[in-house]
Amino acid sequence: MENNINGKVIVITGASSGIGEAAAKDLAAKGALVGLGARRKDRLDKLVEEITAAGGKAVAFETDVTDRAAVQALVDGTIRAFGKVDVLINNAGIMPLSRIEELQYDDWDRMIDVNIKGVLYGIGAVLPYMKAQQSGHVINVASVAGWRVPLNGESAIYSSTKFAVRAISEGFRQESKPYNIRTTIISPGAIKTELPHAVTNPDIKAGLGRIAIPADAIARAIAYAIGQPDEYDVNEILLRPTAQVS
Repeated sequence: MENNINGKVIVITGASSGIGEAAAKDLAAKGALVGLGARRKDRLDKLVEEITAAGGKAVAFETDVTDRAAVQALVDGTIRAFGKVDVLINNAGIMPLSRIEELQYDDWDRMIDVNIKGVLYGIGAVLPYMKAQQSGHVINVASVAGWRVPLNGESAIYSSTKFAVRAISEGFRQESKPYNIRTTIISPGAIKTELPHAVTNPDIKAGLGRIAIPADAIARAIAYAIGQPDEYDVNEILLRPTAQVS
């Protein structure tokens, strides 16, 4: 598997913590050259130092995925540094869960901008390059909430954004066949990341961490999808903690 990761140039959004950080470390250790994007540049710089100290190669760019120009700058800057882009991991996302009746309009807008538009901006930034080179791989991080809306109802808006990610990914998979581009949806269950910190409802927030598993479990799933032979297209991985029911 690692032979198909070694030497690949991989762009990761939301790379300053959680799944993005874990994936950056894991892929760099396997020989990938990583371009890292997130809003917290200080944390990205520390991550680059850590990867470099371990013998890997990484560059970092301050990136707000709601800013299309910033996402383009991340991709362009990575290509200037490493000469190409082989894989995009659209990982940036937010999860300020609340019930619709709470009317958290600002949270709704932010989730749409980050979780949906951010994915589209990432695809738009890499697509011309991947079409030109007739190869590539786009990995979009969705969620088990993109498969079902929990019965207690606090996930309606978040789930709708992750359903959208899965729909965008499947549509892109079909459209991108002429360009030899692979597509993967990663749908995690409860993971130990910073996402629960943004949950608006305190009762919901209190219950999220009880069964969560480490982010490096998702990093390994991402590496599995990338590491398959080029003629294999792993389209979706849904990964829950063993103890998670829904």
